Amino acid sequence: MKIFDTHAHLGLIHNDPVELLRVLQQAKIKGVDKIVSICNSLRDFEDVYEKLKNEEQVLHTIGVSPSQVMACPQDWRKTIAQKIAECPIVAIGETGLDYCKRYGDKRSQIELFIAHLELATQYDLPVIIHNREAGRDILNILKDKLPKKGAVFHCYSEDAEFAKKAIKLPVMFSFAGNVTYKNATNLHATLKYLPLDRVLVESESPFLPPSQFTKQRNMPCNIVATVNFMARLIGIEVEELADNLYKNSCKFFNVN
Repeated sequence: MKIFDTHAHLGLIHNDPVELLRVLQQAKIKGVDKIVSICNSLRDFEDVYEKLKNEEQVLHTIGVSPSQVMACPQDWRKTIAQKIAECPIVAIGETGLDYCKRYGDKRSQIELFIAHLELATQYDLPVIIHNREAGRDILNILKDKLPKKGAVFHCYSEDAEFAKKAIKLPVMFSFAGNVTYKNATNLHATLKYLPLDRVLVESESPFLPPSQFTKQRNMPCNIVATVNFMARLIGIEVEELADNLYKNSCKFFNVN
């Protein structure tokens, strides 16, 4: 059984490259064949990419998250363009809107989000979307700006009614460890509603560990528990689910 972790903040797990490689090996032993590395800033990207650029297990995205909207350098678009030319980038992001933490103001976040969507269109890449209490604005923007390669709602946090609207667009829905929580009934209903070919899975490490690991710092290897829970909830064999999720991920990120 092979698992594709579509979202992990590897740079936040360990600064020590040796320890980080141990984390990757531990994940590999558990069947985690691919991990998409997510960085919130360009500085973080450069640091993580330099440490892991030779690791075939790790794929890289690039972007400036809404949490960094006030610290975004003026030449950030030029830097991203340069990195796309130099590095094997599989997606733009994470990007999106976060009205929960109130990073900057809505206008600044929206401008940053749209700029990322335009870059994804320019370089023919998919987008990884961060959405916290901003679903309506994100959907309205995507209706006009969604790149041809589509997008994924990472760590899906809305309900099934939102999914029914969003699914009209070429988007995917990625579930993290919080789908295993007993009170996550909105996520349970959404996962049961969605067709399997629109679903991905992520660890979101070092955040949101599955329920049996809630007292621990989350690691990519823990994604196995999330896949097991999802399979039980949907009512299919875990190997079948993992195979479908892996194929969906390879298609979305254009990985052979």
